[in-house]
This record gives sequence, structure tokens and C-alpha cells, in this order.
Amino acid sequence: MAYVDGLLADGERVVRLERQHWFVMVWNARWAILALILALIGGTIGVLNAGQGQLVSALGWVVLILLVVGIVSFAWGWFVYRSTEYVITSRRLIQISGVVNKATSDSSLEKINDAILTESVFGRMFGFGTLEVLTASDIGIEKLHMLADAKEFKKTMLDAKHELEIDLARPTMPPMRAEAPAPVPQPVATPAPAPPARAPAALPPAIDTPEEVADAVQRLGELRDKGLISPEEFEAKKQELLGRL
Repeated sequence: MAYVDGLLADGERVVRLERQHWFVMVWNARWAILALILALIGGTIGVLNAGQGQLVSALGWVVLILLVVGIVSFAWGWFVYRSTEYVITSRRLIQISGVVNKATSDSSLEKINDAILTESVFGRMFGFGTLEVLTASDIGIEKLHMLADAKEFKKTMLDAKHELEIDLARPTMPPMRAEAPAPVPQPVATPAPAPPARAPAALPPAIDTPEEVADAVQRLGELRDKGLISPEEFEAKKQELLGRL
């Protein structure tokens, strides 16, 4: 895991990671390169003067010391160069330095007011520049010297700042209300069966004589007593029968 991954907060992500131009590494390792060149020259002289024992022996020790110092110094300069990082996250601009003892400084993107990019003629030719970050805070990153691809780095930083400002200005959604519990189904009352329709009273056959009328009235009375016809129906039918006489 990269060192910067341990610096990220929850929900924070790395947008861009950049280092200084490789010219910086070469400049920092200039004495190591000089020592390696001198060691190469000394070794060449020693080969050409192989017949002189004492001179070659002393020169050999000098070459060995220069070679060891040059390799160690160059390796240290490489590690210093690789450990210096400039990181743009979704929230911050972070500067990391140090091989063994790490030093970290950061500035919140929302506090960055502007960034001034300076590119020399060689910077435009070889792709590096110095970026000065202006923040609302007194403490933070001030200058990013000889930053590789500084123009794109500035553009990415301003884009990330714009996205952060949009996220901060976006209204938060109110918490969703808990759904109401589903209603418990109530037992449906079964309607009582309707009483069977009362069969209409059978009409007596055609009546011609008083005896038949009396007999029919008597039968209607029996139907009324049994509840098969209502008293009103009995009276209506009785009057009808009496009207036939």
C-alpha cells in the first residue's frame, strides 16, 4: 500500500499524483554523478598505467572510494526524489516528503483561492514549472518547485476544487421516514344468509258458488295462521273472493 493511502479519510480518493521533474533528481545527485565520472576516469588511468604498481594501487583505492560514494549518493538522491510526492485528492492538496522520516503538509481544496504557474523557456521545452498555491490559510503548501507537467496538475486541482464546491453546495436529502407497518388484515364478517323468499300463496281455483267461496276463505285463513300469508294479504284476498258473489 502506498504511503498516501494511509492519509486518506473515509470517502476520499486520489485524483492525481505527481512528482518533481527528473531534472531535480539529476541536480540533487550532481555530486554523486561527479564522483562516478571521476571514478571512471581514475579507472581508465589505472588501466593505462598498469605497469606502475604503487600509483595504480593508490589510484585503485581512490577509484573504489569514489565509486562507492557515488553509488550510495545517487541511490539516496533517487529515493529522495521518489519519496517527494504532490497529491490531489477529492478534498485536499497533499505534499509528502522524506525517505525515513516522513513530513506531510496539506491544504483543503475549498480554501485554495488561486494558483500561479510559472514556466521558464526550458520548463516549456521539457515540461515542468513552479506552481504557487494561494490559500486562505497561513499554513499550507506555498510553492511546488519544478513540478512535472505543472500545467495539467493545476488544471486537475482546479477541477477537483470545483467538484468539491458543488458537492458542498448540494442540499442534503432529508432522512427517509420509516415505512408504516402493513395493516393487519381484519377478519371479514360473513353476512348472514338471507331468509328464503316466501313462496307466493297459491291462488284458489275459480270460484262460482258461495260454498266454494266459504271454503276458499277458510283455506286462506289456514294459510294466514301458518304464517304463509300476511293478514293484509288475507284480507285483500278475502275481499276479492267476497266480491265474486
